[in-house]
Amino acid sequence: MDYAPARFHASARKLAEQGGDFAYTPENQAKFDAVVQRYPADQRKSAILYALYLAQGQQGYLSPAAMSHVAHHIRCTAAEVEDVVSYYTMFFTKPVGKYVINVCRTLSCALLGAERVTEQLSEVLGIAPGETDPTGTFTLLEVECLGACDRGPVLMINDTDWHERLAPENVRTFVDDLRTRGVGALTGCHLHKEGGKT
Repeated sequence: MDYAPARFHASARKLAEQGGDFAYTPENQAKFDAVVQRYPADQRKSAILYALYLAQGQQGYLSPAAMSHVAHHIRCTAAEVEDVVSYYTMFFTKPVGKYVINVCRTLSCALLGAERVTEQLSEVLGIAPGETDPTGTFTLLEVECLGACDRGPVLMINDTDWHERLAPENVRTFVDDLRTRGVGALTGCHLHKEGGKT
């Protein structure tokens, strides 16, 4: 029986450039040290999400150098850190805009017009979901449920601020307001307001 010679396929994966050096600021190092002490020494890796949030908050995204720094601090391999970063949508491996606009696309928001909101945002900003505008002001993302199904379409800005019930016809005004007034232009979350917080 004749067998064809083995053929090997090169991986299409491209390694990101290491980028500049990265180290936690003294403040972030102190925060990391305080949190990692909550875990037994053999479970230090359990602090990986917190360590990554610190790094991304400091740099704006997670460069390979930042991931290596985290790996060193939690005592695992850089590949293990990259596995976590590539799994979760809230981590960025390239610079993002000042305002990261996350549009919920799950069923409730979709039924209330989220797809049309995303289309209008793409048109107004001149970018597709997953892209950042040339000025570095806006990044547009589509995400799964943001937990405010009765207030859709819901947008989360920068993982911290909310805008509820955005109608497609109001997108241009929304973008202009966000550009000029920042997060002050957002409605906020009704649960936060109803809970008596400001």
